[in-house]
Amino acid sequence: MILSFIFFLILFLGGIYLMAFAQTAEDYQAIIFVAGLLITMLSLAFMMRERGSATRRTNNWSGPSTD
Repeated sequence: MILSFIFFLILFLGGIYLMAFAQTAEDYQAIIFVAGLLITMLSLAFMMRERGSATRRTNNWSGPSTD
């Protein structure tokens, strides 16, 4: 769990760095920004799907858990 957290934290920070780098890049600004945005979203999505996270609790408003 700790290794996956570190991996996805590096992806998250790398995505934010790419979005910031796109502002100073001379070519392909849109592609670099979208790549950074996708990497950031993927890292957050994988961390939310991790077992034992707060998004998988049994007492939720929509009924029983999906486990």
